[in-house]
Amino acid sequence: MPNIRRLDPTASPLDYFGSELRRYRESAGLSQKELGDCIFCTGSLVGQIETAHKVPTREFAERADAALMTDGSFSRLVGLVLRSQLPAWFQAYAEMEAKATYISTFQCQLVYGLLQTPEYARAVLGAVQPENLEELVEARMDRQRLLRKEKPPLVWVVLDEAVLYRPMGGRAVMRNQLAHLLSFRNERRLKIQVLPFSAGEHPSVQGSFNLLRLDDDPDIVYTEDFVQGHMTANPDSVSEGWLHYDQVRAAALSVRDSADLIAHVMEERYGDQPAAEERDVA
Repeated sequence: MPNIRRLDPTASPLDYFGSELRRYRESAGLSQKELGDCIFCTGSLVGQIETAHKVPTREFAERADAALMTDGSFSRLVGLVLRSQLPAWFQAYAEMEAKATYISTFQCQLVYGLLQTPEYARAVLGAVQPENLEELVEARMDRQRLLRKEKPPLVWVVLDEAVLYRPMGGRAVMRNQLAHLLSFRNERRLKIQVLPFSAGEHPSVQGSFNLLRLDDDPDIVYTEDFVQGHMTANPDSVSEGWLHYDQVRAAALSVRDSADLIAHVMEERYGDQPAAEERDVA
């Protein structure tokens, strides 16, 4: 017997998505199984999404739009649903990030979230073992859509060299992640630099930070500690952030030399290695 639990569509974006999916499906005269057959999933998954027990992916939303002829309603709504899966303290930053015209970031531990592969993101987010890991990964991948907008923001990324050596997810995941970074080497609106170990001490040795420039709002500086993130438009803080960023970028390798270093680490550290039993024995 199908689950007939009714939702309060005002409770959350996920509840609203579920209630709208049920409304459109019933208007089309389809059972959950019939809709699932149309969009290449199980009727059970449709039921779980309709009852807010499962978070829809963007692919699910796009297929539902096509099957139910909703003129993109679910594709527009799923972004809000996925954003609602982010930590509450991060959601405000994600909204500002999506509106930014220029994003600058220095990362001393990890690849910047907008440049992470799904496997790398899963390793990073899974380190704290959240119950909604797959939903968090999907939300992070959805954030990256801003890089594919008709007019994407200018993005300048500086990674500490240590980021290239920290084996998140294992060798194959790291090789794929570094290859993904190299795929941006000819992008006009996205640049990646590496701050080498040889730079020694630098103004941002204490941690990572992001700077956002927006058309209609003041610049923003964003930092995180182990509990939550901190976003401010305080002019003094923002000015200090830009000063630190300019100094870090000046100490980093050029974009071309950074790409060469990433390629070198990818091959030397994460390239194909002979199996243990095939290695020479002294």
